[in-house]
Amino acid sequence: MTISNELLDELLKDCKRPEDLLGDAGLMKELKIRLMERMLGAELTAHLGYEAGSEPPAEQTNRRNGVATKRVKGSDGEVPLSVPRDREGSFEPELVKKGQTRIDGVDDKIIGLYAAGLSVRDIQAHLEDLYGLRVSPDLISRVTDAVLDEVREWQHRALDRMYPIVIFDALRVKIRDADSRMVKNKAVYIALGVTRDGEREVLGLWIADNEGAKFWLSVMNELRNRGVQDILIAVVDGLKGFPEAITAAFPETMVQTCIVHLIRHSMNFCSWKDRKAVAADLRPIYEAPTAEEAARQLDAFEKKWAGKYPSIAPAWRRAWAEVTPFYAFSAAIRKIIYTTNAVESLNRVLRKTLKTKGSFPTEEAATKLIFLAIRNFEKGGRAVREWVAARNQLAIMFTGRFDA
Repeated sequence: MTISNELLDELLKDCKRPEDLLGDAGLMKELKIRLMERMLGAELTAHLGYEAGSEPPAEQTNRRNGVATKRVKGSDGEVPLSVPRDREGSFEPELVKKGQTRIDGVDDKIIGLYAAGLSVRDIQAHLEDLYGLRVSPDLISRVTDAVLDEVREWQHRALDRMYPIVIFDALRVKIRDADSRMVKNKAVYIALGVTRDGEREVLGLWIADNEGAKFWLSVMNELRNRGVQDILIAVVDGLKGFPEAITAAFPETMVQTCIVHLIRHSMNFCSWKDRKAVAADLRPIYEAPTAEEAARQLDAFEKKWAGKYPSIAPAWRRAWAEVTPFYAFSAAIRKIIYTTNAVESLNRVLRKTLKTKGSFPTEEAATKLIFLAIRNFEKGGRAVREWVAARNQLAIMFTGRFDA
């Protein structure tokens, strides 16, 4: 639709200052209200079957019945709106529905602010300062609670048959316990998959009291029930019993311990002044071209540091069965499975969102915010770098499974 210059000139002839156009009593706000009221009138005309000012058909009992004034919240603040009525009360407008009090994406603004980690009070202040909108805490809760329906649908969606790589991790969140009413540290489990096409996809999130192999087994079974039949490589953080939980559900999966988690664990045994030197001596182990060379480098490390830090080398040896698969891969694949960096970047987004929250009143409140943060994370780009080279290697190494 094209608006003529003549019409624009007529509309703007009394606009001398910016506020005449954009102010609270300006042309833009008035024009918006008038257009909406005009559209509502057109809707009633279509409903009744006769134009305003005309006589209705003789056999028709329903008539126009004046207007009702309601106030609706929009990006321009709160505005009065005259909604036409009919005698029988059968008119159901589409533009502004009965009971509707918000227009222009106010719900989206609330959800966006909530996803950024703002508190209910902060959201109220933000909407009032920027848009002149006064919203109640109950309204904010109702709008954000609608996200839970989307969470449930997302959490139970069907998944791909095969994922070349799935990275598992957990982070801690303070949540008030429903029974004891005490605030507890609970584990939020995250499964981040890499699809056959090299896209990162969060497969799900789960909240439990503690991170444990038994719970991870229930997660594996849920993934199977949602359609996952095979995982080529699972990257984990070294939790005791975790590899067994994975292989119980996916017997052919190759389990790889996150190297960075091993390095961080090693640093826990070191004094601050020795950390840089110990980290430098660990590097030849995980950068070794083969498992045999890595074992020799581990022996050399142990010979040098066993006297001062006797716990580091044994920690690597205990996890060695889940470390050695790493050395069979090319540099392209090593970059992806070397660490849980992919999920760590997600965790950084989550921690940034969660840091403003001292604690959550319920698990549902935590789930809403974490889900919205995940949704924003995935919007920021899902492609894995240099995936083509990694995909070609995986297709050869896992012949018959990658393309199944």
